[in-house]
Amino acid sequence: MGFVLLLGGARSGKSALAARLALESKLPVTVIATATAGDEEMAGRIRRHRDGRPLAWKTVEEPIDLLGAIRSSATGDFLVVDCLTLWVTNLLGAGHDSSEFGRLAEPIVRELGGRRGVVVTNEVGMGIVPVNELARRFRDVLGFVNTRFAEGAERAVLMVAGRAVELEAI
Repeated sequence: MGFVLLLGGARSGKSALAARLALESKLPVTVIATATAGDEEMAGRIRRHRDGRPLAWKTVEEPIDLLGAIRSSATGDFLVVDCLTLWVTNLLGAGHDSSEFGRLAEPIVRELGGRRGVVVTNEVGMGIVPVNELARRFRDVLGFVNTRFAEGAERAVLMVAGRAVELEAI
């Protein structure tokens, strides 16, 4: 029992692998989607993701209360949380301070530890140092959140150009 953390850059294959793991589980699937449609381009992305899912999969759209969405899902379902990156973005946009993320992430990691599922997130710490304070704060907070989720995950996988690289705990 436990969850897989899938990290990677944009268009690295994270969502495709998450869908494959969900299908291979042979369990009912609940997708917890954290995206919000702030513009037409993002609305199109959300629509394409939704349209690409099997009809039998349940979708819960929850941009902020990730713990509540997980707890409200059937305990036997395979959960696909897509994604932590947008969850962090939404919380920062709602005015949450960087110091709150440990308190917010910890119960989610504990709850997911007793469930089967996959959590998708972006790896944003491999590039240049962002030029402004908000972008640096976002990078730092997401790095912290990703680290915490990786510590609690059964497996952590880095997606690079459609290839999966298993990450070992240190």
